[in-house]
Amino acid sequence: MTRRTDWAEHTDPQGGGHRSGGRPGGAGADADGPWSDDQEGRGGGRRRRRRGGLGGHQDSGSPSSSRAENGEPPTGDPAERARAICLRLLTGTPRTRKQLADALRKRDIPDDVADEVLSRFEEVGLINDEAFADAWVESRHHGRGLARRALARELRTKGVDSALIDEAVGQLDAEQEEATARELVARKLRSTRGLDRDKRLRRLAGMLARKGYPEGMALRVVREALEQEGEDTEDLGYEGL
Repeated sequence: MTRRTDWAEHTDPQGGGHRSGGRPGGAGADADGPWSDDQEGRGGGRRRRRRGGLGGHQDSGSPSSSRAENGEPPTGDPAERARAICLRLLTGTPRTRKQLADALRKRDIPDDVADEVLSRFEEVGLINDEAFADAWVESRHHGRGLARRALARELRTKGVDSALIDEAVGQLDAEQEEATARELVARKLRSTRGLDRDKRLRRLAGMLARKGYPEGMALRVVREALEQEGEDTEDLGYEGL
């Protein structure tokens, strides 16, 4: 299967310069600048303690303080806030455009501003739904044994375009999908020993169904595995599968 997990070299969407490294956008202190969680937590805490000791009021609950604690700049410019939010969310974890758009909407970023910022992030390679879908399929199939149907369902929930989903799950052909199903059954088979045949069949086939494997394939694979263990499956009625 073609591996497509390499991400584009990240470019600073504000300055146009390139940033390198394994974290998108040079994430960390450079990404969030003076508004990073760690810096705000230490500096802001000392300031509040000094005020408290002098009897002054504490402003930890103010909107600007709340934004700073979440990695957002204490500014009224929605574009600056949107960029900071996206960079923070992309730190170490690729996300789809829809995921970021939803996050910006929850933070009351105007739709037109969010669209402009997200488009810029796409231009510089910080958002890449195609690469996201390819990496998701490879990781979830090999790591969790998910079949094409389950993978497509997960990508839809993340807002990936249907055409990109079809292309990504197309990396898995029927033979590879069936081979993975056999591996899953082989690992689970031992734990079902001692149960009656029909219960073993239902448990193993149900496990494959939850991972998105077609019913026909699941029953055929399970039946063949049971036969190899000496189970009589002639009366199961799945000869056509």
